[in-house]
Amino acid sequence: MLQEDSDLSLIIAHIVQKLKGSNLYSQLERQAWGSWEKRILKSLNSMCTELSIPLARKRPVGEQKELLNKWNEMGTDEPDLSLFRPVYAPKDFLEVLINLRNPNYENGDSVSFRSHLGLIQLPLKVKDIPELKEFFVELGLNTGQLGIDDSTQVPPELFENEHVRIGQKVLAEQDSAAAQQYVRQGSPTALRAELWTLILNISSQPEDILYYEQLKTNVIQHDLLVDNLIYKDVKLTASNDDYYFVFEDYLYQVLLCFSRDTSVLAHFAYNSASPPKSYIRGKLGLEEYAVFYPPNGVIPFHGFSMYVAPLCFLYHEPSKLYQIFREMYVRFFFRLHSISSHPSGIVSLCLLFETLLQTYLPQLFYHLREIGAQPLRISFKWMVRAFSGYLATDQLLLLWDRILGYNSLEILAVLAAAVFAFRAVNLMEVTSLAAAEAVLADLSTLKVMPLLQIFLFATVT
Repeated sequence: MLQEDSDLSLIIAHIVQKLKGSNLYSQLERQAWGSWEKRILKSLNSMCTELSIPLARKRPVGEQKELLNKWNEMGTDEPDLSLFRPVYAPKDFLEVLINLRNPNYENGDSVSFRSHLGLIQLPLKVKDIPELKEFFVELGLNTGQLGIDDSTQVPPELFENEHVRIGQKVLAEQDSAAAQQYVRQGSPTALRAELWTLILNISSQPEDILYYEQLKTNVIQHDLLVDNLIYKDVKLTASNDDYYFVFEDYLYQVLLCFSRDTSVLAHFAYNSASPPKSYIRGKLGLEEYAVFYPPNGVIPFHGFSMYVAPLCFLYHEPSKLYQIFREMYVRFFFRLHSISSHPSGIVSLCLLFETLLQTYLPQLFYHLREIGAQPLRISFKWMVRAFSGYLATDQLLLLWDRILGYNSLEILAVLAAAVFAFRAVNLMEVTSLAAAEAVLADLSTLKVMPLLQIFLFATVT
């Protein structure tokens, strides 16, 4: 009977592998995403109804002039946001992911997956430690790294001086691929803004500046319901953050323009989600009367503004800051709040995190699970925000160097597991979820690169 089960699971696994490239697999993804989308839209529409405000309206001329005059001081404006609420928070999204099931598997009946005791019950392929070591080989103990003080035979100041020299050469040659390889070892602070610009292929041409100005004009002329969600999110997150509160005006400018940018819709071509639609009154369901809402197809959630905040340290010219953020979003950040089977998608990151902990720190994993403190319930918010707002900014930028360098978000799951490993002794003593959260409440003193190196290359065998 066991042999039959094993043979059957192998056949199913083979079929699923075939399905991954098929239309059916993408349909399954879209079905899961579809029900979540409906929930978000229902929340948005009910807010409209409750507050008796439209999804969009043209601003009166007087209001347009007022907004234009205070464009660079929007942080001083205090609209009444008490009645507005985030459409969803990361913890709401986690509940959706926990309930995802692949219809080709009954409760993880695959022999290889049956022993997975985490919250994610989708048998996706994720890297193990040997594969991660190979993928992140430049993070090895014998490779020079910015963000590490004393791990190599080369004195850190000698490595840094040489690394800066090479970085300047990369910039002089304007080689995007070389820049991407280079930042795998970290970017010098003075060169980071230019290196990221090169990697993301951003050019500040007159037409780019003009495009940003057109988006700004659209913000001035039209008021959207999501504007209030953006204001509310900035007030709840970045405005209360010791690192980012000074950038409040930048955040409003970038995010309000972003919501109007229809070029962002292009990323839905490689995303399992579809942009939400609004219909002209009385024409519900008639596609010829449908428009995407908001125009960029992205409804902001609680914490969304933290994708922009760290970039404000690097870019002070609004149109350049805007371009960098938009490119970071369509390359990386959208994957953190979309349901997909992509290796950098949030579902895979959650599964990678749980698998690493269960495999390499089983005692800790089982202890936390037994006391009702599933580790993913703590780490999910870190990963969904790419650790923005949790790490000190210098450490966060070193982490984002590696996201750009490896063109992957998998390092977020590895770091989340490394944080648990680092605090394992304390976590083994807790007896509740609240106590575990208290142990991990403050990550601002952590040094990212030593944690990653030790977890990948020193502690685990």
